[in-house]
Amino acid sequence: MTATLPTTVDPARLQEVLDGRWAHVRRDAREQLSGPGYAPVHGESVEEARERVTRLTAELAATGRVSLGFPVEYGGQADAGGSVTAIEMLAHGDLSLMVKAGVQWGLFGGAVQLLGTRRHHEAYLRDIMSFDLPGCFAMTETGHGSDVQQLRTTCTYDPDTQTFDLHTPHEAARKDYIGNAARDGRMAVVFAQLVTGGEGRGVHAWLVPIRDGRGTPCPGVTIGDDGPKAGLLGVDNGRLSFDHVRLPREALLDRYGQVAPDGTYTSDIENETRRFFTMLGTLVRGRVSVGGSASAATRVALDVAVRYGDVRRQFTAPGRDREVVLNDYLVHQRKLLPALATSYAFAFAQEELVGRMHDLHTAVHERGEEVDEAAQRELESRAAGLKAAQTWHATRTIQTCREACGGAGYLAENRLPQLRADTDVFTTFEGDNTVLLQLVAKGLLTGYRDAFGSLDGWGRVAFVADLVRETVLERTAARGLIARLVDAVPGRDEDVPLRDRGWQLKVFEARERHTLEGAIRRLRRNASTDGMDPFDVFNSVQDHVLRTAQTHVDRIVLEAFVAGIERTPDPDARALLEAVCDLYALSTLEADKGWLLEHGHLTPARSKALTATVNALLGELRPHAVTLVDGFGIPHAWKQAAILDEEVLRQEATHREDTAGRTKGDTAVTLAVPPAQ
Repeated sequence: MTATLPTTVDPARLQEVLDGRWAHVRRDAREQLSGPGYAPVHGESVEEARERVTRLTAELAATGRVSLGFPVEYGGQADAGGSVTAIEMLAHGDLSLMVKAGVQWGLFGGAVQLLGTRRHHEAYLRDIMSFDLPGCFAMTETGHGSDVQQLRTTCTYDPDTQTFDLHTPHEAARKDYIGNAARDGRMAVVFAQLVTGGEGRGVHAWLVPIRDGRGTPCPGVTIGDDGPKAGLLGVDNGRLSFDHVRLPREALLDRYGQVAPDGTYTSDIENETRRFFTMLGTLVRGRVSVGGSASAATRVALDVAVRYGDVRRQFTAPGRDREVVLNDYLVHQRKLLPALATSYAFAFAQEELVGRMHDLHTAVHERGEEVDEAAQRELESRAAGLKAAQTWHATRTIQTCREACGGAGYLAENRLPQLRADTDVFTTFEGDNTVLLQLVAKGLLTGYRDAFGSLDGWGRVAFVADLVRETVLERTAARGLIARLVDAVPGRDEDVPLRDRGWQLKVFEARERHTLEGAIRRLRRNASTDGMDPFDVFNSVQDHVLRTAQTHVDRIVLEAFVAGIERTPDPDARALLEAVCDLYALSTLEADKGWLLEHGHLTPARSKALTATVNALLGELRPHAVTLVDGFGIPHAWKQAAILDEEVLRQEATHREDTAGRTKGDTAVTLAVPPAQ
């Protein structure tokens, strides 16, 4: 929706809307944790980094801020959304500290809280919150990462001794890449196959001591160090193996499955697969935190690159005496501004996701309501899709920011190399991104199946197309607004401005629907092919299925952005966000022009107009680039980039200044020095 942008926009108004529902948590982090002690340190050895991060983790525990997500009766605040937001705020600073905190209070503490029962809570939660009991989350095995249901570690119950026998049967079954294991962890939540009465009961979790008070490994526990990594030096990732370790019956975290003294197994969820996914679904906070933290790191990189590009000059334009500021080059704008728009889009999508997670968690764990299984599945699917999208965006964008800063971007003192190294693993931990997109796609396919029957019975495609919008493509927060905008689009796309929000939403929706229907047609065709192996039925359309998931994520992100704009009270901030949303939507479509042309959603002329419109948007938004990164509200002390020091920026801004002043038509220099925070 085209409108003249205001000359200036107060970045505080942008920060208000981005801060959202948990603004108080973000404000507290900025005020209390923005000192240099929480910023990353360059040039440390692995041991120095681990020692420092462990010390900071203990200091963080002493502040009491880590208790947000835990029950009130144990000293917590029962604020699941606040706990995830607090982890995200840590990710603006030292990512090793963020991961260490996430392992301790998100994964380890969260598993004890959500998979355990009152006796586990009373025995351990206070010590977990205080960091008096450092712990690990031991799920991944060397031979099984994504396929958790096929873990090889076993835990067999012996009714004669009323103990479990925890055992690693071979090298590929050792627990690997486990945070807190190599150095600090004293107890681990270990996932293994439960065997009782000679029958396998599927994957369950146990609380297992791994070190005594002196730091010595417990009998039967072998602890190894994963050694140097590409990044996250301060996190002590290690390996755990168990040689017939005996555990008391009470060590089983038995919220979803209980073993009686005589070995009888009971569970309120009879189906093993459903029980397994219910257990894992309770741990969705970790996946939500990883996506949000990846976006936080990306915002830091964009802050550095945009500010530097606003003062760094390179090459003299014909007829001018002064070199041109990097941010004035269209190609530089193409590098940074669409990525900046996408980061805004993800901020709104993450806010909506955290809100859903919090409300569902509160209903079940605080008010004692029955689990809404449909809502839980939707939450897990959205968490998976956004985690994949945000972490891939981080990998691409931080590298782009590194290149945009030239040689300066390669120096450790300017933060970007460490951001790139520390976030690289985010694409594969808490779920490999490709596997997560398959989970998203499976949810979409299941929605079709539930609405229209089996593969063979889905019936006429036209019928499916009429119903899919209401039955499968669930809406985001602004459901009513989205529907009104889409319904208001005139019949002929060629007559609709590219910046019409309803048209953008309509195309995103049509693209998702089209790819989903295409995947279904291919699956139906394969399923009816005689002799086709069941694996090949799906494997041969896997690329199509993953694309379906990607288009689905694109749509929910755009709809969340629209919802964010709708709740923006300041008219100037709202106008700027409208333009940023245009850039997100149209640059996403521009990147997919080939498909849109192939499938009739763009004509060649409109495809050319799309690129021209994106370029025009870049010109409109260029004067507001620094304002947009100011809107992230990142304290200067967290950035730790030497090129953002005030003196360096002033030197760049005045470099080779013409003694006669500025040449007519030259763009004014904006000193990108952030205010003291």
